[in-house]
Amino acid sequence: MTRPTSKLDPIGEKVCSYFGIEDGAREKGLRLSRDSIRYSANAIRAVHRGEYNQARELISSSRTCVEDMSRTLAQHPALLHGGFVHNAQKEYAEACITLALVSGETLPDPDELGISYAAYLNGLGEAAGELRRHLLDTLRDGHIDRCEEILQSMDDIYSLLVTIDFHDALTGGLRRTTDMVRGVLERTRGDFTISLRQRELERKLEDFGSKLNHKE
Repeated sequence: MTRPTSKLDPIGEKVCSYFGIEDGAREKGLRLSRDSIRYSANAIRAVHRGEYNQARELISSSRTCVEDMSRTLAQHPALLHGGFVHNAQKEYAEACITLALVSGETLPDPDELGISYAAYLNGLGEAAGELRRHLLDTLRDGHIDRCEEILQSMDDIYSLLVTIDFHDALTGGLRRTTDMVRGVLERTRGDFTISLRQRELERKLEDFGSKLNHKE
């Protein structure tokens, strides 16, 4: 008489083979994700140093990793839509957007970058934080007009993100990113306004001192 469990061995072999392939794809995908994130982070640092060509090279390396990751996980949908893929695409988008906005280049489209819309929007929000840093650096250099342009870009980003009113499961937690952008924008606008008032006060004091010296 055949035992009811006699087919467990071949089932077990099939299942183990399946998960072995999945695990191999996951490990490769994780490695590519980490590499992509590292390249993107270094690209953003290069942007802030004004080393745009180096930033472009690092972004190119990040894109290669993102594309390899997508190809590796194409037959593994559960992994392809996992968190580590989203994170790598988000950081890649942030690097591309930061470079474009700081250097004055055309803003890249998510389809051009080959990433999900959710990752792009979250990367756009993260780029607003990098714009704050760029604005403060620019403010110290005294380039007020440029600071106003940067602040306008930050405001434009927030104005877009706040209109994307869909569930976080679809947008990859965009509401949290949008809240972050609002806070960054408010702090940056406040810092910029205070700086302008201080500069105006200093100018008036200098004018007053000049008038006193002239009278003497």
